[in-house]
Amino acid sequence: MRQSGTWMTIWDDRILEIIRDEDAGRVGDLAERDAIRVSQPSVSRRCKKLAEHGLLTPLGNGVYTITEEGEAYLDEEYDAENGVYLNRNNSQSGPNASETSQS
Repeated sequence: MRQSGTWMTIWDDRILEIIRDEDAGRVGDLAERDAIRVSQPSVSRRCKKLAEHGLLTPLGNGVYTITEEGEAYLDEEYDAENGVYLNRNNSQSGPNASETSQS
């Protein structure tokens, strides 16, 4: 089961799935998809939010690509709420994970 964040919406999974399948996605093209039934500004906001949380990378001009964390989230290997990988040692974590102390 995917570990979504409380900040996520139902459309975020669709956006991530489409971008993964196509290697990159343009906001305008995503908004025209039947699988996504929200406006272009809404898709743009969702992509920005996904990028803020490390699941997408903006390439410019409204184009996004999926990150390793985004892939892992879709594969049920990443907790988007806490920004950490699941079932891995603590040395791997996402952009929102707290820093560990160094000895």
